[in-house]
Amino acid sequence: MATATKELTIEDKLIHLHKLQQIDSKIDEIKTLKGELPIEVSDLEDEIAGLETRINKINEETEEYQEEISTRKNAMKEATTLIKKYEKQQNNVKNNREFEALTKEIELQYLEIQLSEKKINDATEKIENKKEYLDESKGYFKTRKADLKTKKVELEKIIAETEKEEEKYTKQSVREQKKIKSLDERLLSAYERVRHNYRNGLAVVKIERDSCGGCFNKIPPQRQLEISQRKKVIICEHCGRILVDSLIDSK
Repeated sequence: MATATKELTIEDKLIHLHKLQQIDSKIDEIKTLKGELPIEVSDLEDEIAGLETRINKINEETEEYQEEISTRKNAMKEATTLIKKYEKQQNNVKNNREFEALTKEIELQYLEIQLSEKKINDATEKIENKKEYLDESKGYFKTRKADLKTKKVELEKIIAETEKEEEKYTKQSVREQKKIKSLDERLLSAYERVRHNYRNGLAVVKIERDSCGGCFNKIPPQRQLEISQRKKVIICEHCGRILVDSLIDSK
């Protein structure tokens, strides 16, 4: 015959809940020690990736301008060759019509040379501007890479010092959550909801100097007596945190 499972009392639930709060607070302390470093490292990595994309784009645009200059220089050489050819042909024309036609071709080639010179000057100016922007971007990229290296070293050091401890507390927290969930799922949900409402993560607090350990508002004597009896879950009417008596640690 199977033995009936003992139903835990409100006191048992409060003890488990208080223990869970203590464990989660330890995890919070470790996360506070890390501070904003994980976010800073992630932001720096994103920024550096953006800078790499910018630098590659500048290099691609510079190459396009250099190709433009090369193409225009070749066009100028071809135009110069054609001018010489047409001028030589002018010496052997048979009539004015042929001479004028060659003159127009020569004028067109001179216009091509002028246009190419303008395009070369424009592209050269753009390359100079890009070079200045590239130097600035590379300098900033180098600085941010150094910042990232420093932040990563700092974060890795903290992780190395706290990793085992955080892993231990995280496992303990999961175990306690499972226990409480099996006992009273609504109580666990209330705990998690209140915990996420406050930056310090405190959802279960003791009475300290006749006051709530979370918001420090006074707790009436009769209310304190009810809390110490642990016969029901009592919340602070001011901040909504779950209240436990100062002797709960002795259980």
